[in-house]
Amino acid sequence: MIKGTPELIAGRREEIVNACERLYQTMSFRDITLKEIGNEVSFSRPTIYNYFQTKEEIFLALFEREYTRWNAELTAILNGSDALSVEQLAGAIADSIAKRTQLLRLLSMNNFDMEASSRQERLTAFKTAYGESLRLMRRLLEKFRPEMTQADIRDFIYLFFPFMFGIYPYTAVTEKQRTAMREAGVEFEYRSVYDLTYSCLLRLLGKN
Repeated sequence: MIKGTPELIAGRREEIVNACERLYQTMSFRDITLKEIGNEVSFSRPTIYNYFQTKEEIFLALFEREYTRWNAELTAILNGSDALSVEQLAGAIADSIAKRTQLLRLLSMNNFDMEASSRQERLTAFKTAYGESLRLMRRLLEKFRPEMTQADIRDFIYLFFPFMFGIYPYTAVTEKQRTAMREAGVEFEYRSVYDLTYSCLLRLLGKN
């Protein structure tokens, strides 16, 4: 059992996740280690193991927080209007996703291995935040697109959420990748997160 007040425990856990987030701005998942994270916190590295047993668990906590932040934005859309057109709904959701670059980057990683290397309690906490995103999206569709059946909504969710895994690789393109595409003779139109997401949403909502 972790010793300390609830405030201390929550504060240290948040500090560890914040340290991971800072490193992730300039480093890859592969290059970030528990040692690197330990160098960023105000307490000894062995203390980290009281909160997280693996690097993957820390990333999963960061992932969970990103879903929680997105959930707040989805809730704001849900409660902010009595009615939205297809274009307005697609635009609002696309805008909320465009603000969550870190969520998209995490989605583009190998989540299977991340989840496999985390304890059940950590995985359940993550799935709770993810599940709330699914529920909020369902509520958005039920409120603003009442003509959609439950089957329509289910199909939307099972198409849109997998689509999100590919947004980051298609929009965060390095110059090296652009050069390789040109050298390979591949014609490709680079689009923003908002534009790509908005176009997908319009089609899934039956506008195009």
